[in-house]
Amino acid sequence: MSDPKSESPASPADGTSPAPDASAGAGASSAGAAATSANPAQSASAGAAGAVTMTADAAAPSGGPHGSEGRGQAQVRRAPVVLGPLARLGQARHLGLVAALVLLAIVGLVTVPENFATTSNLVSILSLAATIGVITVGATFVIIGGGIDLSVGAVMALASVWATTLATQAYGPLIMIVCAVLVGAAAGLVNGFLIAYGRMVPFIATLAMLVAARGLAQRMSDRRTQLVQQGNEMIVQLSTTRVLGVPVLVYIFALVVVVGWVVLNRTTFGRRTYAVGGNPEAARLAGINVRRHTMMLYALSGLCCGIAAVLIMARTTTGSSTHGDLYELDAIAAVIIGGTLLTGGRGSIIGSILGLLIFTVITNLFILNGLNTSDQLIAKGLIIVVAVLLQRRSLESRT
Repeated sequence: MSDPKSESPASPADGTSPAPDASAGAGASSAGAAATSANPAQSASAGAAGAVTMTADAAAPSGGPHGSEGRGQAQVRRAPVVLGPLARLGQARHLGLVAALVLLAIVGLVTVPENFATTSNLVSILSLAATIGVITVGATFVIIGGGIDLSVGAVMALASVWATTLATQAYGPLIMIVCAVLVGAAAGLVNGFLIAYGRMVPFIATLAMLVAARGLAQRMSDRRTQLVQQGNEMIVQLSTTRVLGVPVLVYIFALVVVVGWVVLNRTTFGRRTYAVGGNPEAARLAGINVRRHTMMLYALSGLCCGIAAVLIMARTTTGSSTHGDLYELDAIAAVIIGGTLLTGGRGSIIGSILGLLIFTVITNLFILNGLNTSDQLIAKGLIIVVAVLLQRRSLESRT
């Protein structure tokens, strides 16, 4: 009676490798699929950026997990990146936003050709977009993470007032900048703590912060506008100093956008943000500390508000409790126009910035054509409604 162990395939005498075992290949494939589905965070980011397929050219022979005498080892070949439906939809939406910008530019060239296509007007558009743009970057993170932040405008006003008090200005411009950033980040942390650990609804928590921050700014400034004092001109120079004809504050805005894009698309923090927004329970089961991550998202939003406060101090040379009025609506609207889902789990920094530029160009066209600001608000409202309806229709068509 033969020994069962001797029945296992052996290496041929001519030294060639044995044929791969089909069952081993199937086992390797199923193991890889299980590993992929076991990590919702990776699945969420893959859904946003496209799927990557892996194929096995050969599997380990049945003679042992490592093959016979080191031969017949498994070889894995990386297949070309295949874009998922969400990634293709995101690219199409970006193209649509670019087309809308081109259409608005054509309208500007037709209606006010002598004023629209000038270097000074383009710089004005970028400078106007810089302050709200920095806030929009933070709002994009929060909304992708499944939240909402209504306090961004009030927090920016509070940071500007705090940084321009006489006591703060006595320490110089660097301390003023640090103060504004820290005040914004602290307010964001309070929002995040109330939402993540206090189990408050984001809408209610940030609405309360909106009222409280605006009230505190009015109390600190006594409802007066605080001027940036002499000796602190470095802050004002962020708006007046130009490099290649562009103000420094526009470069700061561009830097924030680049850093935000890298964090969202190339770091673990960004992948976890998509996972938490897409399915918080699955993210928790995957080992993500959902509460802590949610709190950090709101702290990041507050940090962006602090940076925006520095930029608005540079533009206006003041700190005021009236700064940032309705900025929260402009930021949220830009994020929605850019394709970010209000329910979380999908969105992009590039889309949000394109949405912001669309709103900024519309504002610029209304000003150049001498139209009423009330009509401008009505137009923005209609654009938001149309964007949400198109977003819902695209989701329903996919399901």
